[in-house]
Amino acid sequence: MKEIKNQEFGGERPLYCEKDLYLENVKIHAGESALKETANITAVHCQFEGKYPFWCCDHFVVRDCIFTVGARAALWYSRDLLMEDTVIDAPKMFREMEQIKLRNVIIDAASETFWHCGHIELDNVRADRADYIFMNCHDIVIRNFQLGGNYSFQWSRNVEIHDSVLNTKDAFWETDNVTVYDSVINGEFLGWHSRNLRLVRCHITGSQPLCYAEGLVLEDCTFGDDADLAFEYSSIQATIKGHIPSIKNPKTGSIRVDSCGELILDKNIKAPADCDIKIG
Repeated sequence: MKEIKNQEFGGERPLYCEKDLYLENVKIHAGESALKETANITAVHCQFEGKYPFWCCDHFVVRDCIFTVGARAALWYSRDLLMEDTVIDAPKMFREMEQIKLRNVIIDAASETFWHCGHIELDNVRADRADYIFMNCHDIVIRNFQLGGNYSFQWSRNVEIHDSVLNTKDAFWETDNVTVYDSVINGEFLGWHSRNLRLVRCHITGSQPLCYAEGLVLEDCTFGDDADLAFEYSSIQATIKGHIPSIKNPKTGSIRVDSCGELILDKNIKAPADCDIKIG
């Protein structure tokens, strides 16, 4: 494997089409597509300042690196990435990619990140300013995730999340087959129009959660004081611990809850209108 250490590069495509390359303490200055069309690349203790450094890459490792604000859209159209102990300050990362593993990564400007990606594994990752993260992604496993950003996971499918805190409005819209375990989900309009969304031992806050959902399952979940008007027009199987502010017009299924501030079943309820609700 060729090694490049303690060097600096700039301009357009300085390492274009390189194969079997080890980079250490390398700085990529302003420019474009530094490592485009490469394969078998390892980058350690490197700093990326220019746009599009890893496009069309196959099998690469990024460890203990920094992507500055200028390194926007850094990883697109690539596959088989392992990224560890890295800080990202640039937006629009990870597009049209397969086989992505992130461990101990901070993404400070995560807007429009992870679009049209598949087979993603995240462990101990934080993403801030993360509006529209995980749009149209599939086959995702996430652990110890801290999310700050709205409209997350739209149109994603086959997602599993553990032990995370998600501060996100309009999360999980139009998703398929999502399961969240032992997590906190804060934000309005959670899970609208979702299919087969399952929440296990989660705490949920925000107005009008889990409406228009099909195949919704809640197991031993709790709700905050602002989580009102829940489950409108949803098909649901739920066991809820403690108090929920209000339930409105669930379509069908079963709900078991310790206490409910207001149960609204009015003329606008949709057929079959046979949800079995037991309070207390």
